[in-house]
Amino acid sequence: MADRSDPLKFGIFAQPFHEPGEHPTVAYERDMEVIELLDSLNFDEAWIGEHHSAGWETVGDPALFIAAAAQRTRRIRLGTGVVSLPYHHPFTVAHRMVQLDHLTRGRINFGVGPGALYSDAYQLGIEPTTQRRRMGEALDAIMRLLRGEVVTEQTEWYELREARLQMASYQQPHVPVFVAHATSPAGAQAAGRHGVGMLSVASSELAGGLGTMAQAWTWASDEAERHGRQIDRRDWRVTMTMHLADSREEALEDIREGVLALNHGYFGTLGIRFEDGRDSVDWLAKQPGVAIGTPDDAVAAIEEVLEASGGVGGILINHREWARTTGRMRRSYELFARHVMPRFQGQAQPFEDSLEWAREGHRTLFRPVRAAQRQAFIDAGIEVSDALRPRSRTPEPEGQAQP
Repeated sequence: MADRSDPLKFGIFAQPFHEPGEHPTVAYERDMEVIELLDSLNFDEAWIGEHHSAGWETVGDPALFIAAAAQRTRRIRLGTGVVSLPYHHPFTVAHRMVQLDHLTRGRINFGVGPGALYSDAYQLGIEPTTQRRRMGEALDAIMRLLRGEVVTEQTEWYELREARLQMASYQQPHVPVFVAHATSPAGAQAAGRHGVGMLSVASSELAGGLGTMAQAWTWASDEAERHGRQIDRRDWRVTMTMHLADSREEALEDIREGVLALNHGYFGTLGIRFEDGRDSVDWLAKQPGVAIGTPDDAVAAIEEVLEASGGVGGILINHREWARTTGRMRRSYELFARHVMPRFQGQAQPFEDSLEWAREGHRTLFRPVRAAQRQAFIDAGIEVSDALRPRSRTPEPEGQAQP
């Protein structure tokens, strides 16, 4: 178990999803406004995906989005969630990330993966069975370049000749790297092989759910040991599905229609079939590691993830617009920032401890207050009001006036 004294980091993982038919410019602006909101609410991170087909996910280059978002935010870290390495030459990817690291003054996280949509790979002429191998090859080259090495190598799909980056990362020793992991061991093992972070996506929605998390860490740590690397749970991010409201019933109603629209309009298009009500918000809300309800439900779900995983460094909320209205979505993030994040970042307990201390000692701590107020009247030569006179529990002796 990771040291729970380390404050958890919180953020979002945004593909982002937008229902087809909406003007993309308007959708991009709304995405930017969400990042600005999270920055103001003290969220730590926002991760932006890369997709090229199927109509719902509109960001083709997360680096471009991040460059724009960095100009509109102050402190939140911005991550590629993720760059699909088989789609790009590793040299240009490495240089692009280093440049972005400088443009953001070190607020960039570099997430990588094999590519999630087979329709993207098809359009690029890439066989799906080669994607994980190509990700591994590209990541090996990128890590060597980020570490300042000169790389000469040739694979079936790219070549490097005395390649070197002409500038170092803003962050040292290099921009932080995270490898996406879903259910297979490929991503976890790649993270371990290079001693970098791991980004576990859809942990509460894919087959196996939370039960795969401890296994993922074993895959990563075993691979790290084989290659003489070290990995740290503080560099492990896990995505969770959440929507919060003032009551569980309200939260369910907020997203009921949006869940069906996403499940049938997007996942259904990809051939994911739903049975026995698994397309509904009612089924989703019952799954481990999912919080559709109140801040207390979110706290319980996070505790469940921490227990199942053995400890992680950060929780990322799957950002989805299934609440349909911006106000409800904003309300969910505000409730999370106000009432959930402090519970895991060491901010709530000091207040609770101070309140309990005052409650337990109020008779001795606050007894002198009324005496001090009476003395102020006496010092001013003004008659003490009846409200400030001491209250005796026994009758005063007859003929004796109150002081």
